[in-house]
Amino acid sequence: MICSTLFGRAGAPVILAAALAFLTALTPPAQARSRYAELVVDGTSGRVLVARNVDARKYPASLTKIMTLYMVFEALDKGKLKLDQKLKASRRAAGQPASKLGLRRGEAITVRQAILALVTKSANDVATVVAEKIGGSEFKFALMMTRRARDLGMSRSTFRNASGLLNRRQLSTARDMARLALAIRRDFPHYFEYFARTSFSFRGKTYHSHNTLVGNFRGVDGIKTGYIRASGFNLVTSASRDEGRLVGVLFGGRSPKSRDQRMRKLLVHGFDRLLRGSQGLPGQFVRPRGRRDGFSHVPVPRNKPVSRPLDTALKTTTLKTASLKTTVRKTRYDLAWSVQIGAFNQVSSARHHLDKLTGALPGLLKRAKISIDTVSGNDSITYRARLHGMNERQAHDLCRRIKNAKFDCLTIAPAEAALAAAKLHG
Repeated sequence: MICSTLFGRAGAPVILAAALAFLTALTPPAQARSRYAELVVDGTSGRVLVARNVDARKYPASLTKIMTLYMVFEALDKGKLKLDQKLKASRRAAGQPASKLGLRRGEAITVRQAILALVTKSANDVATVVAEKIGGSEFKFALMMTRRARDLGMSRSTFRNASGLLNRRQLSTARDMARLALAIRRDFPHYFEYFARTSFSFRGKTYHSHNTLVGNFRGVDGIKTGYIRASGFNLVTSASRDEGRLVGVLFGGRSPKSRDQRMRKLLVHGFDRLLRGSQGLPGQFVRPRGRRDGFSHVPVPRNKPVSRPLDTALKTTTLKTASLKTTVRKTRYDLAWSVQIGAFNQVSSARHHLDKLTGALPGLLKRAKISIDTVSGNDSITYRARLHGMNERQAHDLCRRIKNAKFDCLTIAPAEAALAAAKLHG
């Protein structure tokens, strides 16, 4: 009525269009509107214990700083940085928004202090300081971060800054963040203890860690929180008990309290599965159904987890069927991408599944080698049907074709295989 009175009939559509344009500008993209994701993995085998929306690309917020710290640790090990080396803040670094230390232009901070500031305070100005030192500029550093992420198997992650401040092209996934958490512990165990620090002092002021699960939940030893309005409250957690090691990832929490409460539940559930074993198998993707948390639909644990090297299973044998020749082999971690299409309690089930898949996709074996890997537990054997010998693009393309044919699959990065081998044999 007001529009009609003041502007006439022609004015209403104009105002409506303007209002819609304004609302569109304020509306985040689809990735941000559906912000929630959760993932719990066995930190030794990489087995997925709980998963929801794990491959959906979302804003990582300050989880980005885990990647930044990976680059810092790498520079330290290569001798490009030293822990006591002083780094000076540029004008651009000093101008970064909170959370920050409030560094002034030209003010110096040591690399050791920078690490602690990133872990506890999640300081955006410090992130820019180290990025400019290592990369020459934050933009070049972000390109380096993205390249290293690809090397680690983080195929759906792209970085545009070192801090995690909102950039619509800076995206990651829960699965990629789990890979990163596993990789940073694998590659830099001598620096990982920094993630357990609960406080940090600088210029006579003490800053307390945002990660309140450290020291308040048994077994948690890192690693990082993150928040921007577009992402919600994010968290990557590492925890170790007698039952084993877990890595948990959560995106899109409504508040720090609810995020932490949810992570506690996820870890409790994960440790319970490690303690009692599981019908879930290495690399298996658990898709919750029904209830939102999906816990009631996770397979009931039965056996103890694998506690000895995975290559102690069966002797290598060749099996022949009418439609398919496969190799049952001891588990080896090939330096190439693989696609897992199933994990089974009986070798006959694995062979039958492979027969069905190759029947649905006759050209499946033209560019990939197929095998059934055996994994020995204390009182059980698991048979994993995998396709080997591909690069990253080929693996993702093949998995997409398999899913289009209504079969499940999971891409396995070389870094994951090497990590599992190192963990199990180290």
